[in-house]
Amino acid sequence: MTSTEPYTEAYTAVASQARQATEKSVEVFRNGAKTFTDQLDQFKIPTVDLTEPVARYFEYVQKSIDLSRGLLTTWAELITSLTGAMREQAEKTTDFVKEQTDVVSDLGVKQAETAEDLAQRQAAEIEEAEIEQEKAAKAAERAAAKKAKEQASEPYEGLTKAELAEILTERELPKSGTVEELIERLVAADSE
Repeated sequence: MTSTEPYTEAYTAVASQARQATEKSVEVFRNGAKTFTDQLDQFKIPTVDLTEPVARYFEYVQKSIDLSRGLLTTWAELITSLTGAMREQAEKTTDFVKEQTDVVSDLGVKQAETAEDLAQRQAAEIEEAEIEQEKAAKAAERAAAKKAKEQASEPYEGLTKAELAEILTERELPKSGTVEELIERLVAADSE
């Protein structure tokens, strides 16, 4: 298990929770809008047609009020066309609300998916950065060890094999091997 797995899991979990919350909110909004549009569909505006009753009424009235009869007939036709226009406008509003609900729902889901993708990319970038950091730390350790070895070897550099053997004899260490092996033996003994 790498040191970035908890972060990757955390980012993924947070992104998933955000996406689920967004989808639930969108679903609640969609259901509310559907209920609203369903209620608009159930509300039926009655059709008012006063033309026939008015015409029947004036059949019984004397010829002297024919002018009033024409005026009331025109008024009744206007009311009928007005209720039809209101019904048509209500249907258009219902369709518009349904379309907008779908658009908002789709947008919410897309934004949740985008947020989840972003979280996963960020988690991957963090993991990659940590791996690079570990590589750099190991390289620095190797360089430091090499430098320490070189510094520890400095007092013995330039000495002959005989001089190195003499130092090894004083320390009661084996004196066989190449000059490099003798120096390594002395450096190892110094570090103990």
